[in-house]
Amino acid sequence: MFKPLHIIPAGTRIDFMRYHKLTFAISVFMVLASIALFFTRGLNYGIDFAGGILLEVRSQQTVDLSDLRHKLDGLGLGEISLQQFGDANDVLVRVPMKDVADEKAQQVAVQKIKDTLGSNWDYRRTETVGPKFGDELKSGTAWAFALAMLGIMAYVWFRYEWQFGINALLALFHDVITTIGLFALTQIEFNLTTVAAVLTIAGYSVNDTVVIYDRIRYDLKRYRKMPLGDLINLSLNTTLSRTTVTSGLTLLSVLALYFVGGDVLHGFSVALIWGIVIGTYSTICVATPLLLYMHLHRIGRKEEAAEGKTVEQGR
Repeated sequence: MFKPLHIIPAGTRIDFMRYHKLTFAISVFMVLASIALFFTRGLNYGIDFAGGILLEVRSQQTVDLSDLRHKLDGLGLGEISLQQFGDANDVLVRVPMKDVADEKAQQVAVQKIKDTLGSNWDYRRTETVGPKFGDELKSGTAWAFALAMLGIMAYVWFRYEWQFGINALLALFHDVITTIGLFALTQIEFNLTTVAAVLTIAGYSVNDTVVIYDRIRYDLKRYRKMPLGDLINLSLNTTLSRTTVTSGLTLLSVLALYFVGGDVLHGFSVALIWGIVIGTYSTICVATPLLLYMHLHRIGRKEEAAEGKTVEQGR
């Protein structure tokens, strides 16, 4: 008979709490660096947020980007961005918002581009977004992030104690901010698909956190005299196999999406890959160790006796 495969051996006892101050320092550095990158480099907003024009076109032959850029630069539409994706025949043409400010001007610009390219091109997708809509979308996205994080905090707060809710919120803040920092650093396009990925990261991260919090709550009742640091270590090691297996299998799926999903899903898959890694890290190294400093309520002997009396009366 085959023995079951254990990625994490049974009885593993990693002393996570021994290094929690180091992981706190790493996390603080990543958050501060991400905020600095956001305000210095900024995000490479897609058409959804920046506004402007996006055309997805295909040529019957291999595209010479230099020649194509020379033709389009003469239209006077500003700094047009060209990007090949898929094979050498496919090109994304982006015209930024500042150069095309209203709907009528957008239509004129699209027609200019089509006239310049000619009839030998297949126009597969054309998107136009006004600057006002882009600003409204940014505001709506910020509210979506805020409400999602507050909703998750409220859920964890009512399910456990307020300390757990605060820690879950801090971990979510850590995950979202570092994801935005990654996009600011790499300048990968940030669009609505990426927003969906970031919100997915929030849900995935809190799922891991809730599993460990459930174990901690169980162990708090089971080991009432055990030091809190030792109890957290025990809970983390007990759930470590489940955490690594779940994260590893999800990561394999997202890696497949990254390599075969094409350019359209590139930003989405990058955000998910980073989110799975950083979400697992924050659960183990941020959300859980912070409980050491949150003065968790431990049931004492008097309360235990009171619980016993309540049970007896119930019988």
